[in-house]
Amino acid sequence: MRWDNLVENASTNGPPGDIALFRTDAVTTRTFDTPEFRGITFHEVRARSIVNRVPGASRMPFEWTVNPYRGCTHACVYCFARSTHGYLDLDTGLGFDSQIVVKINAPELVRRHLASPRWHGAHIAMGTNVDCYQRAEGRYRLMPGIIEALRERANPFSILTKGTLILRDLPALREAAAVTDVGISVSVGFTDQELWRTVEPGTPSPERRLDVVRALTAAGIGCAVLMAPVIPFLSDDPAQLRSTVRSIAAAGATSVTPLALHLRPGAREWFMAWLGRHHPGLVNRYERLYADGSYAPTSYQRRITRQVHELATEYGIGPGRRGEARHIAPPPVVPPAPEPPPEATQLTLL
Repeated sequence: MRWDNLVENASTNGPPGDIALFRTDAVTTRTFDTPEFRGITFHEVRARSIVNRVPGASRMPFEWTVNPYRGCTHACVYCFARSTHGYLDLDTGLGFDSQIVVKINAPELVRRHLASPRWHGAHIAMGTNVDCYQRAEGRYRLMPGIIEALRERANPFSILTKGTLILRDLPALREAAAVTDVGISVSVGFTDQELWRTVEPGTPSPERRLDVVRALTAAGIGCAVLMAPVIPFLSDDPAQLRSTVRSIAAAGATSVTPLALHLRPGAREWFMAWLGRHHPGLVNRYERLYADGSYAPTSYQRRITRQVHELATEYGIGPGRRGEARHIAPPPVVPPAPEPPPEATQLTLL
C-alpha cells in the first residue's frame, strides 16, 4: 500500500507521495470474525497529525476538521470521500467500504494539538469526511477520548453523523456543552426504505436515525438534521420531500438543511455504476444534469432548498443555515429567574 514506501522526513516541497501520513513502523492490519465486521479489514495506524485545515477553495463552512477514520462501512454509494482512499492506493469502490484505516492515536493527537501555543481554539468539525460513528467506532472507541480532549480545552466543536453510536457518548457531550459550544446534526436525506437499502446499505435506517434525534431531544439536546443528499429523480418528488420533512419535524429536530446530491470524481463513477444497475433509465438524465461538473445546476439546488424551507415552516421547524451549530443546552446551575413581563420576553434560539 501507499504508506509502505513513504519516508518519515520528506520535504514538504516535494511531490505529495513523499510525505508520510503515518509512522511507517506502526501499521497493523486486523480482521475480526464477527457478523458486523465480517469481510472488513482494519488498518490500525499511528497518524502524524489529526487536526486538518480545510482547503480555502472548499465550499465547507468550517476551517478545521478531525477525522479518526478513513473509509466507511456505511458504504453510501454517493459518498464524496471515496476519492481520499485513492491517495493510499486503496480502491475507492468496495475498498472504501471494507478497507478501514483507523487512526488509533487520534485522541492523544487532538490533545497535543490543542495544547500548542499556536492553536487559538477554532471550531472543529467532525463527521464531515467519513462518519466518526460508523461501526468501527463501537470497537475502537476513539470519540470519547477526542471529546474529552476538546472539553478539557473548552474548544468548540460539532458532529455530523448517520450513526446511532453517538447516543453512547451523551454524558461526555453534555459535559463538553457545559464549557463550550457543541453542535449535533444527524444526516437523513430521505425516508424511503427501498432506496435506503440500496444506496446506504451499511447505515442505520432513516427511522433509527430519527430515533437518535428523538433521544437527543428527550435528553434536552437540540439536534439539527442535514437532509442530505436529496437524490434527483429518486427522492426529490414533492410528496417525498413532504414525507421526509414531516418525519424530521415529528422527531423534534431543531432545523432542517437540504443538500442536493453532488458527485465528485471517485464518487461519481461508483454512483453512476450503481445507477446503471438499479435505475438504468436515469443514466442519461444524470449525465445531462451533471454535465457541467460535480454539482447539480444552481436552479435545481434553489428549487429543492425553497421547497424544503417552505415545508419546514409548515411543520413548525426552522430552516437551518448551512454550517450553523446547534448547541447542546447545558443543565441549569442556578434557579430560573422570575418570568419577565410580556413586553420584555425574548426568543432565544439554541
